Amino acid sequence: MHFGMPTLLETKNLEDCAALCKDLGLAFIELNMNLPQYQTDNTDVLRLTRISKKYGIYYTVHLDENLNVCDFNKKVAQAYRDTFFQTIAVAKETGIPVINMHLPNGIYFTMPNEKVYLFNEYLDVFLASLGTFRDECENLIAHSGIKICIENTEGYDKEFLQKGLALLLESDVFALTFDIGHNWSIGGGDEAIIMQHENRIYHMHAHDAVGSKNHLALGTGELYPDKYLRLAERHNCRVVLETKTVDGLKQSVDYLKRM
Repeated sequence: MHFGMPTLLETKNLEDCAALCKDLGLAFIELNMNLPQYQTDNTDVLRLTRISKKYGIYYTVHLDENLNVCDFNKKVAQAYRDTFFQTIAVAKETGIPVINMHLPNGIYFTMPNEKVYLFNEYLDVFLASLGTFRDECENLIAHSGIKICIENTEGYDKEFLQKGLALLLESDVFALTFDIGHNWSIGGGDEAIIMQHENRIYHMHAHDAVGSKNHLALGTGELYPDKYLRLAERHNCRVVLETKTVDGLKQSVDYLKRM
């Protein structure tokens, strides 16, 4: 089982990040494409490879959280898809095994008594678009072994999210990222959905939480990390110690050592 680190704001460039990763005895860095230096247009495959070899680490990718491949505007959706497909190409060139993504919630209308999500209201349109995207990814990934892992974020409490997740998991190139801190912060509601697909858990984001506050160092919050780390071990997951600071990351590494 491999443990890794997220991209941190305190590490301003990839080499600093890789040096920290090696110093802490971690195996990989999850490159965060929300940051400008990790956009596909700025990606230098040779540099990625050189740094990987120099520090004895490898990479996974966390896609931009705004990425919405099902946007009703087809030109907007295609721009997001092109970004996704460029990321797959980079992953194939550099041996990146995991691309982590969120399912899009899209836009909602605030009605007098509820929020109405347009992907729920136009469920057939959403699922058709997502199905096309799934098939395109399957063709591009082919036999490369890359997994696209869907991360739980704000809860699988909407019909379009549950059906969308099931649709993607019809393809072997898709799998699950279990974010244990996000699950805790919404009251544990994601866990039942994820465990319905337990055999598809492939990646984990591990951080502690107190109420709605998450991304805390392991062992400093309310959840019981050991239970989930055993689950990760059972499924041979890669585990990102997803804190937001260097200090929090070091605390999480110390927690693992004490275990």
